[in-house]
Amino acid sequence: MIHYWKPSTSIRDAIYIPKYYDPELTERQENLAPTHDCRTISEWVEAGVLSVSTGDEIGKAAYGTGDIPFVRTSDIANWEIKSAPKQGVSQEIFDEYAASQDVRPGDILFVRDGTYLIGNNCFIQEIDKDILFQSHVLKLRVNDKNALDPHLLFLALNNPWVQRQVRSVQFTADIIDTIGQRFFELVLPIPKDKTLQKRLIKECTKALDARMIGKAFVKHCPKMIEEALLIGSPEPILDFVDLDATEMVAIVSNETVTAEFGEFTSFWRDSASIKNGIFLPTYYDVGITAELEALKKNCELVSILDLTTAGSIEFHTGDEIGKMAYNTGDIPFLRTSDFANWEINHSPKQGVSEEIYGQYADSQDIQENDVLLVRDGTYLVGSSCIITSADVKSLFCGGMFKFRVLGGHQLDPFLFLGLMNSYIVKRQMRTKQFTRDVIDTLGNRIEEVILPIPKSAKLRQAISDAVKQVILSRVKARDTISRLTQEIAPD
Repeated sequence: MIHYWKPSTSIRDAIYIPKYYDPELTERQENLAPTHDCRTISEWVEAGVLSVSTGDEIGKAAYGTGDIPFVRTSDIANWEIKSAPKQGVSQEIFDEYAASQDVRPGDILFVRDGTYLIGNNCFIQEIDKDILFQSHVLKLRVNDKNALDPHLLFLALNNPWVQRQVRSVQFTADIIDTIGQRFFELVLPIPKDKTLQKRLIKECTKALDARMIGKAFVKHCPKMIEEALLIGSPEPILDFVDLDATEMVAIVSNETVTAEFGEFTSFWRDSASIKNGIFLPTYYDVGITAELEALKKNCELVSILDLTTAGSIEFHTGDEIGKMAYNTGDIPFLRTSDFANWEINHSPKQGVSEEIYGQYADSQDIQENDVLLVRDGTYLVGSSCIITSADVKSLFCGGMFKFRVLGGHQLDPFLFLGLMNSYIVKRQMRTKQFTRDVIDTLGNRIEEVILPIPKSAKLRQAISDAVKQVILSRVKARDTISRLTQEIAPD
């Protein structure tokens, strides 16, 4: 905690919130001044170099009318838009707002309203085609790239000093926080050294491109693996990974989580075949039964329960450690919203102390290559990620399952993750997702989910190798971006 005295004559705009006047932020700017161009966003806008605009609130009636992503604050994570955003809109609604929103590659979307999400941002790339964004999100566009390269703007916005500025101007507005017009007060540290600028731009561009290629795989994975499983061949996967970035972007289609719910079907069900007193039609989706039957030719169909009984996998839930434990330290406490696109957020929302970590670490027993899967939520149910060496020292909440592949049934962790993200598996999870109080849950019905394990050793290896390569390349690029955000204005 910082203690300091502020004379009343220096109070601005009747703001009496101490963090707004953090003296360390001012001191840091003074130290950077000799080596950096430290201008506010407002000054960049006034110079015509930068433009800033907000999105639109299109109304909930527009949600689910199509597959064109409507990007909301929770759809931005790890400097990118989630591969399957929550809400989609129709072409008609997109056409109504597209011209005014005008999102292009090189733009940056920045979360203005929320709580922990404020300050999150993403760099728009070619794969983010045809999107709309809500009013809680700002769009930044560089109009003069000779004066300010978009990659330098992106790195500066994510520099720890700038993110600390964001927190200092983040005030509560009704039930959520906002930075409002104070966003324009943020000071960006842009290096004066042209050689340093060129290196930062080059490395950032390469890292963002690597993550985009990996994201294209994650986005296309459900369709691609589905096709490979049906024909029993690795060709769809091998063909895709051989494409260049432009070809990948052309193939990958826009989709939202609604694609996981499948098509509408109607059917009769004999009352004698009702299971466990469950009368929800989606639970008995005949389309899933038909697809699993088609997969029998090239896949071994094994339920999660059978895999557990055979000792091929094990799984359990995490713990609810209580809100009093939040912010007691820097060890991540992973919650359902702390991962996207198969990886954990580089900056999880909550951290706990060593003492609290010690209370749960042995029972949770997180290890590299464990797979986390969301059990409780709504749109997030079924989302999954894999634990890397950097994520091992963490805890996870009770709304998630942790799976560990132990061997047998020709499974390895990367094959398991790939299969869990095929449409046939994700659709099964959606049919077993029931409302409990105010949120949905999979509960123990996860044991009923059937995994289609390829009979072909070549196909199993192709899925595993491709998923592993995507994970490793994206994590490496993520670490590079984290390093560059520090290097643009080192402490």
